Amino acid sequence: MSFLSGFIAIIGPPNAGKSTLLNKLIGRKIAITSPKPQTTRNRVLGICNGNDYQMIFMDTPGIHKTKSMLHKSMVKSAETTLMEVDTVLLVVSVSEDIHGDNMKIVLWHLKNSAKPIILAVNKIDLTKKEALLPIIEAYDKLNCFESIIPVSALYGDGLDALKKVLIGKLSPGPQFFPNDLTTDKSEEFLISEIIREKIFYETRQELPYSSTVLVEKIEENRKQNIVIIFAAILVEKTTQKGMIIGRQGKMLKKIGEKARIDIERLFSCKVYLKLFVKVEKNWSSNTRSLRKLGY
Repeated sequence: MSFLSGFIAIIGPPNAGKSTLLNKLIGRKIAITSPKPQTTRNRVLGICNGNDYQMIFMDTPGIHKTKSMLHKSMVKSAETTLMEVDTVLLVVSVSEDIHGDNMKIVLWHLKNSAKPIILAVNKIDLTKKEALLPIIEAYDKLNCFESIIPVSALYGDGLDALKKVLIGKLSPGPQFFPNDLTTDKSEEFLISEIIREKIFYETRQELPYSSTVLVEKIEENRKQNIVIIFAAILVEKTTQKGMIIGRQGKMLKKIGEKARIDIERLFSCKVYLKLFVKVEKNWSSNTRSLRKLGY
């Protein structure tokens, strides 16, 4: 039996659960998640290995109306991914308005794609079974999808069926990555994303969207068996710097402690995380800053 492989784009509107689904399919947390929309900013590659197959997933930022340079770069990343893959996995929440602006934009991007499209209707744990069938029927009437699979990425429901369908779309081909690799992202990227995830969970209003993280240095102290990480949280305004630090440094300490626990879990080692907060004015609308930060 020949080896099967293929590239699969995970796309959809914001807050559909794309990153949660990717993590479940891979069996490891490589993409950050939060209840807030537009958490994912970069394309994240995840590798799912089987005995005779390899699925390479590309998780993309949510497709939505854009105004800022940052959001335009996010949507551009999703558009580019559509051109590079073999199959498209569209993920929507059961609560998504099929006739809403978000879905209109997503479907507009898909209409000229010659790639097979699989639809995963996510978050079925949030609705009753009798309400699910009309939702699936509404998407089926669009005549866009080869298969429609209801899933709960959070609880794992329907993922075996989804995996089976996706494996069926693979073609004979090479193993692109080693068996022990689950992503092509660097340690610096994964660390910065974990810190940014904690900012999304711990702060409110515009602050998560006005913040980003830059890992400046990683040092390994073999004598003490500890990894020392220096990372800067960048914000756009001086007032935001104060909010990130918090009264007597409590907010920054909370973000750092929660991030450190996840970083230790990810890399299976003791970590000393030193966080700084810096102001980089209007970084999200500055092309040069966006490029420096990898967007």
